[in-house]
Amino acid sequence: MAAYKKNQHLGSFSNDQKLSHQSKHLLLELYRCDYEKLNDESFLRCALSKAAKLAKATVLNLISNKFEPQGVTAIALLAESHISIHTWPESNYSAIDIFTCGQNMLPELASQYLIEVLKAEEHSLRVIKRNPPEVVFKQMRTVV
Repeated sequence: MAAYKKNQHLGSFSNDQKLSHQSKHLLLELYRCDYEKLNDESFLRCALSKAAKLAKATVLNLISNKFEPQGVTAIALLAESHISIHTWPESNYSAIDIFTCGQNMLPELASQYLIEVLKAEEHSLRVIKRNPPEVVFKQMRTVV
């Protein structure tokens, strides 16, 4: 079995396949957040829903789980992909994933809202530009 090196490309596109940077994947880490907000499942569900609206995304479903003695995991399934949050209130820390596809998406607004509403005193944001083939954006899909 072959071992792959970090950041190694496993394949490539032919020259006739155009790539588009219309998909963004934001990896957001929040530090020194409000303990109560990180441990409030209902609050976090509402926060994800509002973040999705700010990103101009359509929420298809929202699931969450509250852990004992503390912590919450929640995910908003979007027509355009997803927003997820995992919290560790005891460490005042949260890891957030915002993945949106499409030209009109505003995932940066969603991330800024979550930074503010969770009262993060520090944060780290990494933006990954996804490269789906152009044909992906030409496909018409409807929410069933």
